[in-house]
This record gives sequence, structure tokens and C-alpha cells, in this order.
Amino acid sequence: MKNNSIIILLLLIFIVPKPGNAQTVNWTSFGNGLKHIINLNAGFDNSATIGIGYGQKLNTSFPLLLSVEYSAPAGKTIFDDFKTKLGGQAEVVKAGRFSATVKAYGIFRRNESDYVRLLNFGSEFSTVMGYYKSSWHAAGELGFDKAIITHVQHKDIMKESYPGIKDGWYMPTGGNFFYGIQTGKSFKNNDVYIRIGKTVAQDLKNKATIPLYFQLGVNGRF
Repeated sequence: MKNNSIIILLLLIFIVPKPGNAQTVNWTSFGNGLKHIINLNAGFDNSATIGIGYGQKLNTSFPLLLSVEYSAPAGKTIFDDFKTKLGGQAEVVKAGRFSATVKAYGIFRRNESDYVRLLNFGSEFSTVMGYYKSSWHAAGELGFDKAIITHVQHKDIMKESYPGIKDGWYMPTGGNFFYGIQTGKSFKNNDVYIRIGKTVAQDLKNKATIPLYFQLGVNGRF
């Protein structure tokens, strides 16, 4: 029981789901046959983070963007911690200047410390609704990030301190709701945007370890 408690604690510390860097899109700025978008972003999401993403707008009856994204905390060791996302977003409601978009992503995360290496598979679902013009937008967002299953590989220092501790797959119930606002300015084939918001645990009672997130990003369309 003690060893299981240690594992759960490690999972909560290192694999706490966090709102991701899902590309912020102003659909009305996709003009002149542009279909591709590259995103660069930086911000704060439990730590200072940087990210990059690529998306492609499909030829469908409604606006649909498929994308792949990568983000990592700023630090000395590259590639020890990172998050990748694969999925897409679609505009499901368009009424004048009002627009509503839904997003769905599969997530793979890697986190490593002196004590443990964690590999996690999860998911993220969110919606963004607001006022959009070709030159700017303002919207609110609401989403849920879930850590579904995690593989735990303990380092020697942990095994020496707790000989009975076990590696393997674990299914924690960790998840966070996140909500916030975003706004952006579009010009030529570029967007600059800001996202800011809060997170709360899935039981709606407990706050996340650091309950605020912030992101500044830029998109290039071509």
C-alpha cells in the first residue's frame, strides 16, 4: 500500500493534466485559398513552456483543421519532458460574427526526474466560442484534459529506498477542467494571440497545483 501511494504521488506531481497549446485559429482569416498554418508559442503552464505546431485545413463542407503539436518546459535537459498532441478542430456553429469551434486531441507525454520516468497517454476536449472578424477576435474557452494511462519506470535511487516498488502501467483518474479567455489580431497571413485562464481538478473541488495558465502565440498561414 505504501509503495502504491508513492507511485500515485509521483503521477500527480509529474503527470498532472494541463491545458495544452492547441492552435488558436481565426477561421475568417483563412482567405485566398490558404490551407496550412504554422504555430509558435510560449507561456506558463505549471512551468515556462515553448511549443510548435503545424495544421492543415481540409476541403470539407465545414471548416476543419487537422494538426500535430509539440511543447516542452524550458530547462537545461532537452527532450526529458515533453507533450505531443495529434487531432483537430472544426467550426460547428457560424452565425454572423459569432463562431463556435470544438477541438479533440490525443496526447502523449513524457516526464523524467532523478527518481522516475513517466510515459502517459491522454486526451483533451475543448470548445471555443466568441466574436470573430477577419482582423481580430475575442472568445472564451472551456475544456477537459485527461491522463488516461501511465507507464512508470523507477530509477535506481527509488528502488534502493523502496525495494518493493514496482514498474508498470497504471491508470490514475487525474484530470483537469480548464477555462479562460483569448483574443488575437490578424494581419496579412499572420495572427498574434493571447490565452489566459484557470484550471480546476475534475471533482470541481480542488485546484490544480498551479491553477493559472498563460500563452502568447503567433500563427503563419500559407
